[in-house]
Amino acid sequence: MISTFKKDLPPLARIWLWLGRLLGKTLLLLLAIGLLGWAVAWAWFAWQHRGPVSALEQIPPGESAMTQEVIQTAVRIVDQHREPTRYLRDAHAKAHGCVKAQVLVLPQLAQSLQQGVFSEPGKTWQALIRLSNGNAYPQFDSIRDARGMAIKLLDVPGNPLLDNRQQQHEQDFVMFSHPNFFVSDVAEYRQNVAAQADGKKVMAFVPGWDPRTWQVRHLFIALATLSPAPDSPTRTTYFSVSPYKFGESNAKFRVTPDPDNCPAYTLPRQNQDLPNFLRSALNQQLSTDRVPACFLLQIQRQDANKYMPIEDTSIEWREQDSAFETVARITVPPQDFDTPQQNLDCDNLSFNPWFGIEAHRPIGGINRLRKAVYEAVSDYRHQRNGG
Repeated sequence: MISTFKKDLPPLARIWLWLGRLLGKTLLLLLAIGLLGWAVAWAWFAWQHRGPVSALEQIPPGESAMTQEVIQTAVRIVDQHREPTRYLRDAHAKAHGCVKAQVLVLPQLAQSLQQGVFSEPGKTWQALIRLSNGNAYPQFDSIRDARGMAIKLLDVPGNPLLDNRQQQHEQDFVMFSHPNFFVSDVAEYRQNVAAQADGKKVMAFVPGWDPRTWQVRHLFIALATLSPAPDSPTRTTYFSVSPYKFGESNAKFRVTPDPDNCPAYTLPRQNQDLPNFLRSALNQQLSTDRVPACFLLQIQRQDANKYMPIEDTSIEWREQDSAFETVARITVPPQDFDTPQQNLDCDNLSFNPWFGIEAHRPIGGINRLRKAVYEAVSDYRHQRNGG
């Protein structure tokens, strides 16, 4: 019956039917090839990224020279994005505000978690917190971006890690709103940031025609990092991304909202068309409505028998391999923070994971890079800003 129907069709219709069948078969073949390629890539990735891993740092050759190149590029970015009256950070240039906070070490903290600034259960640290967007240039808050939180504990006893900070007794934790980074190491960071500084964003992840150099997985991490804006900076989870010493262990940090330990609060809907609505949301809660914000400060300890590498910040340490453990509670009390003088002080304030003590020494390639780049860029900014 069907074959008789086909014979009755004009020649042009039969051609279109044949082309339709050919296109359908081709699409099915491409889908099968795609699924097979995905399965092979997943299997290869799983095979390459399996434990155990080293619990010690492993510094690759040439890292120092690459670091100097990154510093030059970072300074170039600062020059590119300078405003008429001031030089901005090379990242996280736009602050939503710097606020005062208290960090309470859990009174019943387990003995194994009593390390460094968490060694005294029940102790309350005074702290400053800077909340920010991730971009190197101030832009509308509604634009997809990473969001940052930097915490500075004050009056921390012990010997500071940096020789030129011996009078600054502090412990900084620097975090942003995604659990892993879009580069693995210093070599990739050098290539990525140079491409972006040259305005060639595509080349940041596709540096050439050779598919072996393409960083497709890292591109997807970058796209996931650039997320829509939250309702407020107080409603975001922040991650250290890179690892630190935690006593004799290695760990990453996380800060997550803890509304159960603060008064119930419903933030009035903000006008997200305004360029600085995240600052407005923070101001609404802390200054207008006088409602505190609460967070949990948590650590995730490395299990070297799992794939939890130190030197590759593109790898997320999975919670099923090592759960986050709460070590402290953070309270941001009601306060008036949005004044010209406080905003200027906030802009001049430096945060650096190397501002701290040995018990929380930053480790891994990206942290070694930060040590040099943060210091160089901070010095460059402050010299030109006259402070």
